[in-house]
Amino acid sequence: MIVRIFKVTEHSLTPDYKEGDFVLVIKIPLLFNRYKPGDIIVFDHPLHGRMIKRVQNLISENKTLFVTGSQPDSIDSRQFGPIQAHTVLGKVVWHIKKTSSR
Repeated sequence: MIVRIFKVTEHSLTPDYKEGDFVLVIKIPLLFNRYKPGDIIVFDHPLHGRMIKRVQNLISENKTLFVTGSQPDSIDSRQFGPIQAHTVLGKVVWHIKKTSSR
């Protein structure tokens, strides 16, 4: 599948992405759409499950990515190391913020 919608379920990228927000991600072959620092991606981690993080650094010609959350205690590449690009489900292209209920 090339386009998917995911619901944000953690606080790793707050205040920009909050629990309950939705993101639209697109998966385009790496040849045509390389990741770059600052991109927000969704990926599957073998120990931590589905995660949303910001790309900080590219290693070995975009095949390995160093990713971080925005919180000091985020579980990210600072704890588990770089991720393989093939685990990326897509790059966030649209952010749908949760509306406040009154």
